[in-house]
Amino acid sequence: MSCIELELSKENKFKEETESEELTLDGSVDLNGHPAIRTKSGRWAAAIIILLNQGLATLAFFGIGVNLVLFLTRVVGQNNAEAANNVSKWTGTVYIFSLVGAFLSDSYWGRYKTCAVFQVIFVIGLMSLSLSSYLFLLKPKGCGSELIQCGKHSSLEMGMFYLSIYLIALGNGGYQPNIATFGADQFDEEHSKEGHSKVAFFSYFYLALNIGQLFSNTILVYFEDEGMWALGFWLSAGCAFAALILFLVGTPRYRHFKPSGNPLSRFCQVLVAASRKVRVEMPSNGEDLYKMDAKESSTSVNRKILHTHGFKFLDRAAFISSRDLDNQKGAHYNPWRLCPVSQVEEVKCILRLLPIWLCTIIYSVVFTQMASLFVEQGAAMKTTVSGFSVPPASMSSFDIISVAVFIFFYRRILDPFVGKLKKSDSKGLTELQRMGVGLVIAVIAMVSAGIVESYRLKHANQQCTHCKESSTLSIFWQIPQYAFIGASEVFMYVGQLEFFNAQTPDGLKSFGSALCMTSISLGNYVSSLLVSIVMKISTEDHMPGWIPGNLNKGHLDRFYFLLAALTSMDLIAYIACAKWYKSIQLGGKSEENGEPGSFIV
Repeated sequence: MSCIELELSKENKFKEETESEELTLDGSVDLNGHPAIRTKSGRWAAAIIILLNQGLATLAFFGIGVNLVLFLTRVVGQNNAEAANNVSKWTGTVYIFSLVGAFLSDSYWGRYKTCAVFQVIFVIGLMSLSLSSYLFLLKPKGCGSELIQCGKHSSLEMGMFYLSIYLIALGNGGYQPNIATFGADQFDEEHSKEGHSKVAFFSYFYLALNIGQLFSNTILVYFEDEGMWALGFWLSAGCAFAALILFLVGTPRYRHFKPSGNPLSRFCQVLVAASRKVRVEMPSNGEDLYKMDAKESSTSVNRKILHTHGFKFLDRAAFISSRDLDNQKGAHYNPWRLCPVSQVEEVKCILRLLPIWLCTIIYSVVFTQMASLFVEQGAAMKTTVSGFSVPPASMSSFDIISVAVFIFFYRRILDPFVGKLKKSDSKGLTELQRMGVGLVIAVIAMVSAGIVESYRLKHANQQCTHCKESSTLSIFWQIPQYAFIGASEVFMYVGQLEFFNAQTPDGLKSFGSALCMTSISLGNYVSSLLVSIVMKISTEDHMPGWIPGNLNKGHLDRFYFLLAALTSMDLIAYIACAKWYKSIQLGGKSEENGEPGSFIV
């Protein structure tokens, strides 16, 4: 039998099998590029593997990230300011690399290949860090604890160290936005039951991320705090390797979406085509716009986006002018002069998302306080309970517990209750409504933190030098502010993941997840800028400022109240943007009153 006959035989066999099997409706394919069979691919069997993969990868990443500042001071020998600056640069780089991973995934590689490649880079970076630390950096033996500082290191040894941690940043950054979207790909949103499972997946995904972080913040951080850096790093590398193997084991089960090409060129084509027709008289009814014919539509890997009336200037890119007809070559038009409506709407979708995305940055400023000012505040409180000292950083465990509790509360109680109140078959709160609730709870969290700080100052020893445990107020009074932050995450970050996944065009799903990560990154930078501005203003006339080294001489409570006020203003702007927002409309997909983009109940 010839090769051609063999291929035809395989194709016929596949057709016979699929005739009796239900195919997915969203255009997903299996590993071989055939339309995915619903019962043999995706769903929770594949999603659970991805959730376990996410938990292990998060454990590995935060096993490095949480204590990196301590490693830089104790092992590398940097001062606090230099170490904090290097950690900020490293963290920001992680989120920048998320855009690189999203671009490669959406444009060329697809999500499966992108996740696999960047996880390999992640493992290589962790193994390189473990080896270089064990062989070169942790000298003399036993150094790196609070009591024993390590010696100086050569340029080559430091080069190996920085290469390792930036490989970790590249690997995790490129992997993170794609794994969330790839997990959502395992559910057919055009199928009623799988559509509900897809929404639930994002909650469980965020829960898996927090559970992984909980283990890294307790077990791995304990080893590293005790000076067992090599052991902590090797455990991180082992978890990352286990995550990679687990991900590859699920390969036959995954559903895939084909990449749709470079989105930058598509965006530029729309802008250039619209600019070229700036003087063309457009019909008021929005007709005479170029739509792909049946043949072109059948070859496209993405669903069509229906025409909307916003950003009318961009509609010029799809208007068929007499010059377009004159320059037509066969059945094709010049893509830099004429773009199909679906391509124009792709640009409109991203432009509509940007105001919503900008409103999430202030929330990320609030979120970042857990890793900085909350810890400093806790260190200045009474941390000893019955002879046991509570590490201030470990209080973030209450945030993770709160996330787990509120995910269960929302999925099992609040969501069904709101659905019954609406008296419809649609889900409870929409994504935009949940993000708004998240902002409200964030305001409450900052007010709570400010009140606790006010009482801490009343119980503080104003004459202390180092101010560790200088207040008689117990550190456990911080539990409400951590719990409120955790509750707000469930509404804001989970809602954000769902919203950007649902509202981005098919060819930009990974970019939607990357927007969530860049929001956190910009939140870190805005927080640093805000602290600098506050300190510059509040230290005039030789005053100690709101956030001095000795918190007992400052007013951290005022900074918390300032954040509450800024978040309140951000909430007002967010509500205006959410009411203005128009949901994406896909061809062949029915729209309900409770669509993902709706803010009004």
